[in-house]
Amino acid sequence: MFRSKKLLKYKKISHFFFNKNGGYSKGIYKSLNCGVGSLDNKINIVKNLKFVSNKVGASYKNMVLLNQVHSNKFFFLGKKFKNFSKKLKGDGLITKERKIILGILTADCAPVLIYDSKLNIIAAIHAGWKGAYKGIVKKVIRYLYNCGSESKNLVAAIGPCISQQSYEIKKDFKLKFLKQSKKNEIFFKKFKKKTYFSLNMYIYYQLKTLGLKKIDIIKKNTYNPKNYLFSARRSIHKKENDYGRNISIIMIN
Repeated sequence: MFRSKKLLKYKKISHFFFNKNGGYSKGIYKSLNCGVGSLDNKINIVKNLKFVSNKVGASYKNMVLLNQVHSNKFFFLGKKFKNFSKKLKGDGLITKERKIILGILTADCAPVLIYDSKLNIIAAIHAGWKGAYKGIVKKVIRYLYNCGSESKNLVAAIGPCISQQSYEIKKDFKLKFLKQSKKNEIFFKKFKKKTYFSLNMYIYYQLKTLGLKKIDIIKKNTYNPKNYLFSARRSIHKKENDYGRNISIIMIN
C-alpha cells in the first residue's frame, strides 16, 4: 500500500494505491485482487473490495469502478448519480460529492489521482499507453479547468505502473508516438538493441504541459515482484492464464 506525499497534505480527502497485500484471494490472485473482470472467485473479489472501502471508512456500495476500455472517455458523478451497480464504460471519473469512492484498476497501466484543493473536486484516471495517447489525462484536466479549477490548486499523483526498464516495445509503437509529436522521443530509451518506453514520464509531461506544478510519481515498478504488485506483463512472461488487478482509490471525506 502506497500513498502520495503531496496528496497526504490534504485532510479533506483520503487516497490509497493498494498492492497485493491484505486480501482474501488465493493462488495467482493472492491476495488483494480487486479485478472484477479477472477469473478469480467473485466472492473473494467482493471481500477484497469491502476491505478497500473500510480503509477509507465508507460503504462498499459507494465505490464506483469503471468498465475500463483504454479510451479518453470520462464521467462526472453528480448528486443524482445513484446507480453504482451499473458499470460505466470509460477510463476517468470526477466528482465533488462526499463519500463516493472513485476506484481505478491496473496491472501495469498507470492510475492517476487528482485533487483540486480549492474547489474540493477529485478525479481518478486509468491511463495505459492507449488512453494516455488518446488524451484521457488532458481531457479530464481541461474539464476541471472548465469547472473553474486553476492549475495552482491542482495536485496529481501518478501511481505504481510498469517502469521504463521493464517496458520493452516494438518499432511500430515508437513510430506511432513520434508521429503524434517528435518531442515524444524523450520517453524512449535504447539498451542493447532493444527500445523501452516510460509511461509515467509521458503522463507526467502531459500534466506539466497543462500547467500542473504539484505532481507526485509513486516510483514502484509493477513488473518487479519485490514491489508485490500485480503485473499483466509479468504474468504473460510466466505463462500464467490470468492475473489480478491493483486498485487505487480517492474519496472526499
